[in-house]
Amino acid sequence: MRPKLYHMGIRGKISRSTLADANETRDWRIFAEFAQVLIAEAKTLYAGEDFGVEIDSTVYALDSTTIDLCLSLFPWARFRKAKAAVKLHTLLDLRGSIPEFIHITDGKFHDVNVLDLLIPAPGAFYVMDRGYIDFERLYRIHEAGAFFVTRGKSNLQCRRQYSRAVDKTTGLRSDQTVVLTVPASVKVYPTPFRRVRYLDPETKKRFAFVTNNMSLPALTIAQLYKARWRVELFFKWIKQHLRIKVFYGTSENAVKTQVWIAVSVYVLVAIIKKRLQIQASLYTILQVLSIATFEKMPIFKALSEYESEIVQDDSEKQLWLL
Repeated sequence: MRPKLYHMGIRGKISRSTLADANETRDWRIFAEFAQVLIAEAKTLYAGEDFGVEIDSTVYALDSTTIDLCLSLFPWARFRKAKAAVKLHTLLDLRGSIPEFIHITDGKFHDVNVLDLLIPAPGAFYVMDRGYIDFERLYRIHEAGAFFVTRGKSNLQCRRQYSRAVDKTTGLRSDQTVVLTVPASVKVYPTPFRRVRYLDPETKKRFAFVTNNMSLPALTIAQLYKARWRVELFFKWIKQHLRIKVFYGTSENAVKTQVWIAVSVYVLVAIIKKRLQIQASLYTILQVLSIATFEKMPIFKALSEYESEIVQDDSEKQLWLL
């Protein structure tokens, strides 16, 4: 039997064009500002949340995801010759997986340019993949009293100053203080930084992390990078629930409106989880609610009835050190 819309408070049929017109005419900033209010509340609720790494500082994961669009319908978002796309650049607070910052651009916007928009918080950690390596920008993070953790590129030219002892049974291979050697790089990043080499015991893949933090244990640096898989889960949910192929409206305003509405829903569910002290993971709750959208029942009953139907991905294993 087809579900009745009045279970969601909608008592009549709403056409697609009506929703599209609303998204076209209402300024997307209204929804962005509403999301920021929710984000501020969620951050307070999750301030002491454990995310698997023993560290007192605020830790952010910075990454982007590309949403493919049809060029004929979204010409303002040109990406390649015959393709359109938008990018969601996201700074995710790993305590609670709450998005601290979201910037929506066309697909051509280079990831590293987002660093120009961030105001680093002193003492905070910014975990990024190697696509964000730009030593002039990384030095701004350093000068602001914040810390970065990223993967080093294979062609990184630097000189070792000295090495620290490591426990190789943990997967660590080396912990070094290094300096850049290319004059142009030295000019924009003149101080030493740290390079930690790590061998993943499960995949046998080797990684080299670079950071300006000189005091944390080397294994914690590797663990911090591992924790960035949470931003991949956030992107996965956004893509699954935005209904990308059926955007309501094709203008830049309409797309940004729908994205910010989806973010608001995500953060609202995070707030509900904490306030009601629900033990299920945030992503399980989101999946259950997507199945029970038209069901009129208490949230705890919905979780008990539908949770067994959810097949949870071994996301941490799949996304280990991507």
